[in-house]
Amino acid sequence: MVEARRNEAQFISVRLVAWAAWLPGFNQMVSGGKVQDNGALPGALRRRITPMGRKVLEAAWAVLDRDASSSRIVLSSRHGEYTRTFGLLTSLAQSGEVSPAEFSLSVHHGLAGLLSIVTGNREGHMAVSAGGESFGYGMLEAAISLADGVGSVLLLHFDEALPDSHAAISDEETGDLALALLLTSEEGGEGERISLDLSPTSMPGNDPLALRFSRLLSAGDMEAVGAGERM
Repeated sequence: MVEARRNEAQFISVRLVAWAAWLPGFNQMVSGGKVQDNGALPGALRRRITPMGRKVLEAAWAVLDRDASSSRIVLSSRHGEYTRTFGLLTSLAQSGEVSPAEFSLSVHHGLAGLLSIVTGNREGHMAVSAGGESFGYGMLEAAISLADGVGSVLLLHFDEALPDSHAAISDEETGDLALALLLTSEEGGEGERISLDLSPTSMPGNDPLALRFSRLLSAGDMEAVGAGERM
């Protein structure tokens, strides 16, 4: 369910079937709901990916059902795989050239594309980047897809800690975070009902909404609130 509320607010209600996450400060993945025993990450998903990319795909692999080709993929991230991007920019500055192999995976939806190829997923995928509100708008995109009749959505959100050289201009204090959510519509009946209320904020902040949401799941709490630049 997606409906308009109170001065441009958006209220989202979906069902969470399974989730998995790599959280800052944890040395192992945490998960909940109807996670799958899908075995080790396939070799095709381990090659040519960064450590951050591996965390994203491991989380995705844990929540996908055995028919992994049936879910639309929505990927949200503020910076994408920044280690890869930073390496490409450094190489370009130093030699004027970049590795074609590295460049092919540097696009914002690279990991979603790789996952869809390996699983034979033809449901389509999309990428969302909306600054500090990327996770919220990724969730909105997932809910809209479900309201449009898509059976299930795999929402992948990740953000990589920026290098120390960016400290002067970064407003973030969060370490590496990778989160995978397998979602169905509210009417689906399977999983736990999750609601997200996006409203314009009167006091801008830089709360990492994805981190607050992940900790809400891992701690079993009932509610969490975060304020970004606009929402």
